[in-house]
Amino acid sequence: MSTQPDLLYSEEEEALRAAVRDLLADHCDAPGVIARIESDAPHNPALWKALTDGMGLAGLLVPEALDGQGATHREAAVVLEELGRAVAPVPYLTSAVVATEALLACGTDDLLRELAAGTSIGALAVALDVAPGAAYKVARHENGVLRGELTGIADAAVADVLLVPADDGGLYAVDATAATVTPQLSLDLTRPLATVTLDGAPGRLLGDAEPAVRRALRAGAGLLASEQLGLADWTLTETVRYLKDRKQFNRPVGGFQALKHRLAQLWLEVANLRAAARNAADALSTGEDTDVAVTVAQAYAAPVAVHAAEEALQLHGGIGMTWEHPVHLYLKRAKADSIAYGTAGAHREALAGLVDLQAP
Repeated sequence: MSTQPDLLYSEEEEALRAAVRDLLADHCDAPGVIARIESDAPHNPALWKALTDGMGLAGLLVPEALDGQGATHREAAVVLEELGRAVAPVPYLTSAVVATEALLACGTDDLLRELAAGTSIGALAVALDVAPGAAYKVARHENGVLRGELTGIADAAVADVLLVPADDGGLYAVDATAATVTPQLSLDLTRPLATVTLDGAPGRLLGDAEPAVRRALRAGAGLLASEQLGLADWTLTETVRYLKDRKQFNRPVGGFQALKHRLAQLWLEVANLRAAARNAADALSTGEDTDVAVTVAQAYAAPVAVHAAEEALQLHGGIGMTWEHPVHLYLKRAKADSIAYGTAGAHREALAGLVDLQAP
């Protein structure tokens, strides 16, 4: 018998949000993020250390018996909301969620302990645009070593261990130093992509790739909606604040009715996105109707996040078009997220199959 999903935030979740937001305010201001993406090292190791060492957030999904926090996807979703609000350049989604979920499916205790402690960063060597259940490229397994080229791997540049699916059906752990990682040009510079080239890299068999990858991508897609919620909420809040302060014809720009209507529509969309994202996080934590909840969230999240960022850019006027203003970071992240772990269209098609609502 299924229970009603809990879409509200608990007191503990709100306390977690406040702690993460305070940390990000100290370590992840917009000028700092812009400066990082102009450098050769967009990731923020100091922030990652504060999130992992200081708060133990990398181990939220790892059981306490393996030195993790033993929390649920609901808490991880709150963290991702705040990371989305700050467009934080850290590998949280890719390592603490996606790679961790793949390892949980394989029961790899030693690597899970390392990822939970934040001493090691993991990356699943599947392209960022692959949807849960979709086909993905694999490496060749020959005489105990791996060969091949895998493209579009998010955060591979900072990974210590790569989780590589192979053509024999296995998922292998590869030391990142044994692979050649080449940066790819990416729209979202805060979550860089890379090509991973394996030329005889030794791999340690972890388990079956197909169920591990499916579980990892499903969690990634479901919790990505919370990141998209965070960035949509920030862009809406900042746009409202700016339009209250900005004056035209001696009155606040936000007082014009046409802009009020646009903001009201955007507020409704963000409120609906919050419900969809919370439902996906709750379903992942309980295991009830998970596939449906995740596909609904992703079918809805991408258009809302992109719309919110586009409106923020437009309604900030000339200043919104500048490199110094952070709104471009949010638009690029929203656009990149719109194809991450499957497009909205792919999720709508998957949803139709899940609920037996086929096209005529």
